[in-house]
Amino acid sequence: MAKIDVLVVEDESIVAKDIELTLEKFGYKVCGVANNADDAIKLAKSKKPDVVLMDVMLQGEKTGIDAAEEIGKDLSIPVIYLTANTDSDTVQKVKMTQPFGFIAKPFKEVDINTAIEIALYKHSKESEVKNERDMLFSVVENLESQDAFFVKSKSRFLKIKAEDLYYVEALKDYVVVNTRDARYTIHSTMKQIESKLPKDQFMRVHRSYIVRLDKIFAIEYSNIRMDDIDRVIPIGGSYKDELQSTLNYL
Repeated sequence: MAKIDVLVVEDESIVAKDIELTLEKFGYKVCGVANNADDAIKLAKSKKPDVVLMDVMLQGEKTGIDAAEEIGKDLSIPVIYLTANTDSDTVQKVKMTQPFGFIAKPFKEVDINTAIEIALYKHSKESEVKNERDMLFSVVENLESQDAFFVKSKSRFLKIKAEDLYYVEALKDYVVVNTRDARYTIHSTMKQIESKLPKDQFMRVHRSYIVRLDKIFAIEYSNIRMDDIDRVIPIGGSYKDELQSTLNYL
């Protein structure tokens, strides 16, 4: 099994050497060491490490946070911060770069190993989700018409006819596609799903719901009841007028 490449960014040479020895002890490979942001960026782009251990305060004008932001623009590499600064201001700045870990100095050897293992696992899972999402939308975009789409169910993609879809529901960072007999959860946004569905057949009626118009059985007050399923869907205030103008009222 190939060793995991780690880029160490630390401006104190003694600490950097200690980190190197610790990494080698746990079986990692140090592919580069930098003591400033510019060198860290160059090494990240040339070496393409599996993970970066990034000190927050570095030599020069740029910080480790600046380096992490620049690396993140072009590369998908998990960054773990090492810092003696744990004040709220530093933590807030670090959070904005969405790191995969944060280790406070002084740290134990096991802290580094644990942080790397967790970061690599989290990064691999996020990559899987992204690849699946990209594959899904690639399939959808290449359909000859909008009368069907694909959703992932366990380890395979299933084709669902648009006429079988009843409604779509937002659930944090996911959306749930509902047919009469099944539910499929995918990593996407309501805006992305809405853009893929035929506009003459589907309508967003709430910030968290998209419904198939010909599946609407009744409208009671500010709620929608769907054909064949026991589900009440709320109508958002900003969507009422558009829904009324779309439906045929006698």
